[in-house]
Amino acid sequence: MAGTVKYDMRNDTWFFNGVERRHDGAASIVVKRLDLVSATATDLVREMRRARRLELEPEFIFIDTAPDDYYSPKDTIVESISFLLGQNDELLVEFGFEGSDHKLDDRQLRAAVDPIVEPLLRRNKAVIRSVRAGPNDYSGPKYHTIELAVETRGRTLSEIYAIAESAQTLLHAAESGVLTRDNARDLLVGGRADLLVGLPESNWLDVKSQHYNLDTDQGKISLAEAVSRFCNAEDGGIVVVGMDTKNIAGSGETIKSLRPVPLDSRMRRRYRQAVENRVVPFPTGLDIDIIETSPGQGLVVLTVPPQDEELKPFLVHGAFVNGKVQGAYISIVRRSGEDSIPITAQQIHSTLASILH
Repeated sequence: MAGTVKYDMRNDTWFFNGVERRHDGAASIVVKRLDLVSATATDLVREMRRARRLELEPEFIFIDTAPDDYYSPKDTIVESISFLLGQNDELLVEFGFEGSDHKLDDRQLRAAVDPIVEPLLRRNKAVIRSVRAGPNDYSGPKYHTIELAVETRGRTLSEIYAIAESAQTLLHAAESGVLTRDNARDLLVGGRADLLVGLPESNWLDVKSQHYNLDTDQGKISLAEAVSRFCNAEDGGIVVVGMDTKNIAGSGETIKSLRPVPLDSRMRRRYRQAVENRVVPFPTGLDIDIIETSPGQGLVVLTVPPQDEELKPFLVHGAFVNGKVQGAYISIVRRSGEDSIPITAQQIHSTLASILH
């Protein structure tokens, strides 16, 4: 049977994409990171089940950290993410992370981990199968272990690895307070907005203490400019409504505290409509999360992923000219920290005409 993963039971040998991969000197197989790119999860599950029936199943599929051109499985260092076959013959991906709280048992750790990673896992059709707190060793950080069960159909091992890696990164961010655009949204949705306190506004983060006034053209244009600024940036960004800032010398505007804003059932639709009516073209993949922190109060989070270069520049219908809203103008908002550029449709036409003729 052809496949991206093959187990030769006669010689107790494993092949990933036709390349032999060997044991680590114990009961596990060591593969290279590149093996994961083409190897499918369903192929690995099928072959591990075959090996299990013969009681020759590897304990883990470890991933080598050595350079691609070097392979010596018995004396290598492996990554903290690995694959195994669970008790129910389902593929699990296991990863470890460090924590500073030495008092947590398995149940308490699970309660702490769940809200942080649940939004990420839900989006990726994954669930936690087990959480194991590390031993109480007060000489250093406590090393915990989590096993995830992930939907395998149509996925490569590399894609499943990426889910575990993202969960690992989120938990590291929650522990250390080191945040990036990639993990900030998951922490916000996971109820850990407090981890953004102390973070400066940046080229990927913009916060507001009050709602944009979407009953006025000024409020709609202000929201559209904030969104289009991240659309025109290289890496996208996040707009958070419901946080207060203060100016700190040398750091600029820094998040001081949460300041939840009133929420209602129309909030997401109103924010989305304001962007739809004012930003051209509409941003690809824009997400608007309504996060309740208490009954009727919470945060509005607009996440703008990186946009294709051919769609840029993103324009805003309407502009502020001499402190007044001018609906006949179009704004071009560039990088964070730069003012918008008001321009009329006639000026755009003249510029295009001079280029084309």
